[in-house]
Amino acid sequence: MSTAEKLRREGKAEGKAETLLRQLRKRFGPLPPSAEQRLRAGTPEQLDLWTDRILDATSIDGVFVDS
Repeated sequence: MSTAEKLRREGKAEGKAETLLRQLRKRFGPLPPSAEQRLRAGTPEQLDLWTDRILDATSIDGVFVDS
């Protein structure tokens, strides 16, 4: 993977994380620091999974269950 591709991938993951943080705060209110840390450390695949789960989750824990 070239440096440019790596930077694009990291930038895309960062954008996904920021969007998901905004959605989680809108749905569940202020987030515990541990949830923010977990989200920011997530892989692109995890971020996609969590983004899908926000539609059905009834709590913040429901977004991160079994991940």
